[in-house]
Amino acid sequence: MFDHVVFGVRDFAASKAFYLNALAPLGLKIVQENALGVEMSADGKSSLCLFQTAEKPAHLHLAFVAETRDQVNDFHRAALTAGGTDNGAPGLRPLYHAHYYAAFVLDPDGHNIEVVCHHPDA
Repeated sequence: MFDHVVFGVRDFAASKAFYLNALAPLGLKIVQENALGVEMSADGKSSLCLFQTAEKPAHLHLAFVAETRDQVNDFHRAALTAGGTDNGAPGLRPLYHAHYYAAFVLDPDGHNIEVVCHHPDA
């Protein structure tokens, strides 16, 4: 549970496009954009914020909740189309729990982006 996550990216335009397209299946949209960066949200309660930086960003693992396994599959396809690199195809990860269905993609800065559904297949 978080209110917002903020991190720097090397190529602001590429990263903004990546997140908007890769997380569109979860409903992510721009809330505001200004000289400081961009704030995006799917639910109006928590935000993902990006800003341009010249520093080499530390690697992150960000996991987003999906309500359905179809959203996980859609994320994976959208993220690859948006320029992400496959880091784990959609599928069950029983190591975590019996219904842990997730996909992993590396973003333009190499961050490990996950979308996970915790519900049994409908």
